[in-house]
Amino acid sequence: MMDGGHETSFAREMTDHNEPAESRPQVTPYGIAVRKRENRAPRPDHAGPPPLRRLRVFASVRDPRKGFLLAGGAAFPCALGRSGIATLKREGDGRTPRAALPLRSVLFRADRIGRPRTLLPTRAIRSRDAWCDDVSDRRYNRLIDRPPGEAEERLTRDDHLYDIVVELGWNDAPVIRGRGSAIFWHLARPGFTPTAGCVAVEGHVFAKVLPRLARRCVIRVG
Repeated sequence: MMDGGHETSFAREMTDHNEPAESRPQVTPYGIAVRKRENRAPRPDHAGPPPLRRLRVFASVRDPRKGFLLAGGAAFPCALGRSGIATLKREGDGRTPRAALPLRSVLFRADRIGRPRTLLPTRAIRSRDAWCDDVSDRRYNRLIDRPPGEAEERLTRDDHLYDIVVELGWNDAPVIRGRGSAIFWHLARPGFTPTAGCVAVEGHVFAKVLPRLARRCVIRVG
């Protein structure tokens, strides 16, 4: 798929520094000095594209478990929940919530990849990190400390799905028990097989998109 995320820089012709007579200050009968419109200074060549404040995710018409993530002018394939996108979300239903989800933070496996380039808060995943999906626990839908091997949504996985994880702001302001937990934007499996309710992309997408995200970026699903 063509990547439209890279914007082309266009050279601009330099203007004469000698100010033409027609652009010099003039005085009206009321004594107000005015200046006719002048050419604006060219944009510096090193200036990059503006930060992305909004991403968009929508489902494919052929398979609701797959879709596309739009970032600026680029579209990337993504995997969605096994039950597709839905407004009503419950714990364990496999649905990706239809909502505007703030990007809270970036978690990554420092033993596998380098620290991502991003303006978002970033932290390396620790061996005891887990995400609470127990609706009876007061820490439901929170990052918690658990010894390795205990049952929770562990962030240190044998596969690579959580080598990089963007925490999405679902059911966290406030937390409502049973309304869904651990909704992430993470790495996809080969073939974009369905997730448990998250959005998943290939690794190169993070490399391209994360450095362009504004601090308060939102991903709109649906």
